[in-house]
Amino acid sequence: MSRRLIDTSLQFSDVDYAELAISRLIEDPNVEPIPPNNPPTRSMQKEFYLPDSKLMDAVDLTIALGRPLLLQGEPGCGKTRLAYAVAYALGLPLEESYIKSTSRAQDLLYTYDAVNRLYDAQLGEAGKGSRDIKNYIRLGPLGRAIARAQFGRRSVVLIDEIDKADIDFPNDLLWELDRLEFQVTEAPEIHYAAGSKPELRPIVFVTHNEEKALPSAFLRRCIFHYIHFPESETRLQEILASQQIANEDLSQKAIDIILKMRSELDLTKLPGLSELLDWVGYLEAVETPLEELDKLPHLGALLKQENDRQRAMDHFLSKT
Repeated sequence: MSRRLIDTSLQFSDVDYAELAISRLIEDPNVEPIPPNNPPTRSMQKEFYLPDSKLMDAVDLTIALGRPLLLQGEPGCGKTRLAYAVAYALGLPLEESYIKSTSRAQDLLYTYDAVNRLYDAQLGEAGKGSRDIKNYIRLGPLGRAIARAQFGRRSVVLIDEIDKADIDFPNDLLWELDRLEFQVTEAPEIHYAAGSKPELRPIVFVTHNEEKALPSAFLRRCIFHYIHFPESETRLQEILASQQIANEDLSQKAIDIILKMRSELDLTKLPGLSELLDWVGYLEAVETPLEELDKLPHLGALLKQENDRQRAMDHFLSKT
């Protein structure tokens, strides 16, 4: 087994994320074919994110080793949004793949639209474009990242909710991530390879909701990080403030309530960061009086099952 080349030319931890502007120009990832010079750009909005030092270290490690970063954690804890934050911080285009039960690893590289080509061929002269198979090849998110690396530019790739795919998908994906090279079977002259320069390897994030176990071979080749729900009131206040929620008294009372729910109640589904942000954001927007929080208003934003809602109502309202 050969030793992987280590890239320390780029580090997420070197960026003061809180000080970045609220928007910037990023290379447009959806341009096909990808031009070798002066690629089009588009404006990207800053992802309001507050990574801790352990998470930044995990990102730096995945960049340096060229391994995918496997992210686990409760739903709504920020696994998916991390890729957006890293792409924004490093000024790189983001390629996104949201996995479904029918997803194939090859689809992340390219797809071939044989049906439309056959339809166009039946049009005679009007469909003469069907003679060129390249008109029916579409690069996928990983394929575009590999092609961009061949042209000397780096990308961030998000592969979201890998556990939705069938059992063969992780191992098939592992093969493609190890090679970072592919040839279009239907048009062998189309070939892309990221090359041997570690500073051009795509930065890959894979999220996993633990609905299915992942193969050991896949796990061995990943950097792993588990994103926990912050149990510190100070940390939660910082996160809410980073999301431009300005009412500190409202934030504090909401934090007290959600921490009690998580620690004192036997809930089927614990409310996470996403639920907290939705709840407090709405409470602030409609100017909810602080004392109203004792009645657990708009509880549907926090708890998503009726038995959990009833437990919370019984627990909190019995004390008022």
